[in-house]
Amino acid sequence: MLEEMELRSEMICVCRKLESRGLIAASDGNVSCRAGEGRLLITPSGLPKGELKESDLLVVDLQGNRLSGEGKPSSEVRMHLAVYEKRPDVAAIVHAHPPLLTAYTLAGLPFMADALPEVWLTIGPVPTAPYATPSTEEVPRAIAPYIEKHRAILLERHGSLTVGKSVEEAYLRLEKLEHAAKTLYYAFVLNQYHPDPLPLSALRKLEALKS
Repeated sequence: MLEEMELRSEMICVCRKLESRGLIAASDGNVSCRAGEGRLLITPSGLPKGELKESDLLVVDLQGNRLSGEGKPSSEVRMHLAVYEKRPDVAAIVHAHPPLLTAYTLAGLPFMADALPEVWLTIGPVPTAPYATPSTEEVPRAIAPYIEKHRAILLERHGSLTVGKSVEEAYLRLEKLEHAAKTLYYAFVLNQYHPDPLPLSALRKLEALKS
């Protein structure tokens, strides 16, 4: 695991990418990572992510109690804790409000990860969790059925959740998904075409590449 200062720098870099690439606005979204035994680094509540400094990040324990830093941890800390509890392999989480992925949930459309080989190979299926009131216990309950088997989850009307072995990996999965959402959207705009999933035989070949 990286030293804490390196982790802080990586988190700030990702926060700035989220803001500059339009994946969040103002104080939206949150980022966290494991920072040693029983410790997490997490973004603070209510501050614009693109303006954060390394010293603004908080350290919390696995119950969400603040151990160091000023202010309050992200209001979605319970969602992060729920993922870390069920996924010891996950070292970092990015929750963002990507416009097109969020629009898919508003339109009631499933995200067709199985239509694009790169997405299926690197991320796999991407379910949509039912609407839950942000910043409440409803959110971890809504994502609970999907945490253990997925690298990304869409949150109805509330953006996305991506996980990874590093903050950068969690961020890159988000970037890939929003890019894929644009591709799927353009396919529909160009020819009113809602793509079919890849054939089962093609999906099995992609699965074999993972092992």
